[in-house]
Amino acid sequence: MQKLQYDVLLTQKEMIMADYYVNKNPQSNGDHEVHKSGCTHMPEEQNRILLGDFYTCFDAVKTAKTIYSTVDGCYYCCNECHNS
Repeated sequence: MQKLQYDVLLTQKEMIMADYYVNKNPQSNGDHEVHKSGCTHMPEEQNRILLGDFYTCFDAVKTAKTIYSTVDGCYYCCNECHNS
């Protein structure tokens, strides 16, 4: 019973939408990083593009790839989407 309650809470937590941004300036490896609102490594306002509200970073990265060909999730706020 307790595990079921945990699963329900986890599902509710995952369902919260957040604003995501992509950095206009590429990293040294060419990747444009995607950041979740509130990230401590968020680029300055003039150096980012609002991608929109998403439930996960995966959808935000997919959207960012329509703007830039090389995109990666931020290690700090989008670690599950961080590959390089």
